[in-house]
Amino acid sequence: MVNEPSLKVVPEQINLSFVEQVNLASGQVIQRCYHCFKCTAGCPITPFMDYGPDRVLRMVQLGLKDRLMTSSTIWLCAACEACAIRCPNDIDIARVMDVLRHMALEEGYPIGEKTISNFHRLYLALIQRFGRMHEATLMGIHKLRSGDLFSDLGAGMRLFFMGKLPLLPHRIKGIKEIGAIFEQTMKGATR
Repeated sequence: MVNEPSLKVVPEQINLSFVEQVNLASGQVIQRCYHCFKCTAGCPITPFMDYGPDRVLRMVQLGLKDRLMTSSTIWLCAACEACAIRCPNDIDIARVMDVLRHMALEEGYPIGEKTISNFHRLYLALIQRFGRMHEATLMGIHKLRSGDLFSDLGAGMRLFFMGKLPLLPHRIKGIKEIGAIFEQTMKGATR
């Protein structure tokens, strides 16, 4: 079980419109969560988070925007959808986490996990360049930029020897179409 900080509500930390903002942006109804804990029980990243996925939804319900936006939790979510699959009320928690990250960036909150933001930008740059992900390039550049060269070398070597980590990337045939998608996305982001 995660050692989570207490969720005591301090009146000056409450933003009552926060739940409506998140509902609208995510297309979810956060109020449907009754905190069964299934999402958190199935999340592979929970041990590394400040708050489990069920606590994130509770914090949104309570309007604890500043505490949530400055936590590392929203940046650690891997968007694996394990939480959404387990939710008896069909709340797409991974989508909520994505919306919270976007809100945090738009509103100028400090990024709780700086290396994850850099990882995300690098990930998108590689997709734009090759049309698909190339894990060896991603991890090599990320390791060099972060200075953390050897912490998971053993896992990387095992993946390489299993044939799961090819050294050379290949481009897809529709690379121009991928470029057009990125171009349209960037136009929409600057509006």
